[in-house]
Amino acid sequence: MAEAHLKRRIGPGLLTAYGVGVMVGAGIYVIIGAVAGAAGVWAPLAFLFAGLVALPSALSYAEFSTRLPEAAGEAVFIEAGFQSHWLAIVVGLAIVTAGTVSAATVLRGGVGYLFDILPVSHVILTLVLGVSLILVAIAGVLESLALVALFTVAEVLGLAVVVWAGFAAVPVEAIITPPPPEWAGIASAIALCFFAFIGFEDIVNMAEEVRDPERTMPRAILLSLAITATLYALVSYAAVRSVPIDVLSASEQPLTLVWETSQGSSAKFLSAIAVAAAVNGVLAQIIMAARVLFGLGRRSQFLAIFTQAHPRFGTPIRATLLVGSLVVLGAITLPIVSLAKLTSGILLSVFLMVNIALILLKRRSPDAPFRVAAWVPWVGILATLIALAATFGDVI
Repeated sequence: MAEAHLKRRIGPGLLTAYGVGVMVGAGIYVIIGAVAGAAGVWAPLAFLFAGLVALPSALSYAEFSTRLPEAAGEAVFIEAGFQSHWLAIVVGLAIVTAGTVSAATVLRGGVGYLFDILPVSHVILTLVLGVSLILVAIAGVLESLALVALFTVAEVLGLAVVVWAGFAAVPVEAIITPPPPEWAGIASAIALCFFAFIGFEDIVNMAEEVRDPERTMPRAILLSLAITATLYALVSYAAVRSVPIDVLSASEQPLTLVWETSQGSSAKFLSAIAVAAAVNGVLAQIIMAARVLFGLGRRSQFLAIFTQAHPRFGTPIRATLLVGSLVVLGAITLPIVSLAKLTSGILLSVFLMVNIALILLKRRSPDAPFRVAAWVPWVGILATLIALAATFGDVI
């Protein structure tokens, strides 16, 4: 079957919801405790600063997305900046690997929450949930992103309920008379929070299915980052306001504590929301990784088999089937948790290379539909190096 083109069906609203849905994943339901343990009542400040750390790289991605609005995203950026075809292919495959491992991790976690609601074999639940998401991803990008948007609304509403509960609770003593900020702990928390913002880069891989990408892409990237940072700050403040730090940091379900402390009733409904968050994250990663593989097929004869798009649905069917199958298989068989640090390292390394690539490209071709200041990618490089040191060093 001849290569087909992806259909441009996505507007700014759905694209922004996709970006928020990728970032506001199941991790927010557990990361709050660890951040609070490091930063104390200043956890909201850590989340806001982490958003600022991610901002320079997001701006670099925004400029690149208007220069080269193609499905392979980072691979296209690297090839244009470094003028290296093989490096672009390696980076593209690294992104596919990271997305697949991330999706498998989230799928396994989501099945764990689902088991609490529906006590069926984990393997059966993984297969049913995974295959269902593959079929949705094949059915169409508009349908897929509409489902992502629906689950994103459920996630945000759930977190809004937590915020309401935290603000309604009797404030803890540390909020009434807060201690002086411990900047070493806040810095450690910022490094941890940074990983909660990884996901905005997935937006660029949807460029070939976006209407008016030169205008829509930068707005969606920056708006989704701003929404996520604000939401994280509100949720973390609600948590540290209502639950003592030592109790919050020791809990594996910190947001459940916020509801139970405030309302005195079970927070079982948060398990359902966590499942929605997991489903959202898995679907978003399958969509992203399949688009990268589709774009790589145009640049490598070895991967050309993945350039086929479904003639009716306009989606990269072979790439989606491969990525989705690996996600399901990985969730069932692999020790995914041990690969989480490697996944973060891959993505941060790509951030570093994208910022360098933008510096090189701006020197050769300064004009672009959306331009950032020349110093922005340099700040992105510095922020990414710090995050890499925190990931593989003893900062956290």
